[in-house]
Amino acid sequence: MFYWLLKYVLLGPFMHLYNRPTVEGVENIPADGPAIMAGNHLSFADWLFAPLMSPRRINYLAKAEYFNTPGIKGAFQKWFFTTSGQFPIDRTGADAAEDALNAARKLLDQGRLVGLYPEGTRSPDGRLYKGKTGLARLALETGVPVIPVAVIGTDAVSPPGPFRWRRRKVTVKFGTPIDFSRYEGMGGNRFVERAVTDEVMYELMQLSGQEYVDVYAATLKKNTPTGTPREPEATRIPHTAAS
Repeated sequence: MFYWLLKYVLLGPFMHLYNRPTVEGVENIPADGPAIMAGNHLSFADWLFAPLMSPRRINYLAKAEYFNTPGIKGAFQKWFFTTSGQFPIDRTGADAAEDALNAARKLLDQGRLVGLYPEGTRSPDGRLYKGKTGLARLALETGVPVIPVAVIGTDAVSPPGPFRWRRRKVTVKFGTPIDFSRYEGMGGNRFVERAVTDEVMYELMQLSGQEYVDVYAATLKKNTPTGTPREPEATRIPHTAAS
């Protein structure tokens, strides 16, 4: 109930009026049943605009700190993230990746749409970075379709750094669901998982129009603490990797 109040009465109308978002491919979202919503990640605002333009609720996994901050601010923060469909996960432990996959499996078992960011972190410069294979592992183990979700313009709405919300246009594109049943029984094969991941990233590249960089975004950020990274060489994902 509170989710729909937030979407249609509180935050949603403001976003529609202020940013005038447009959407493509809504027909690609199934009316019911589970699916993995694999998105590019440009901004904090991504997980707000994608659900705003979706006829179904999309559940994302969020770091636990958003839910356990003390005080009035923490209480409001917990309410906001819970109401907007986020589920807390502890990303600090040694088993953080496995815990996240387990949480996603439970949501998919309940027939939900689960939003994941294969890049693992926000793009440092607006380009599309190499995807991690956790999404592929989840897709192969559960057999659910993967729907690419490209957001365009959110990095101009809420760029990295201190929180800002600018009046910029946003487009959300829901791509055609990808069926990986041809790889049934091949979960755990790292070559298959990489092929699945690259296929998803290829579709995101096509939808978003972003330049692709075959480097993990987290690695680039880790190696460039000053925020002035050495320019990595951009490349295109070979189409054969997505076939």
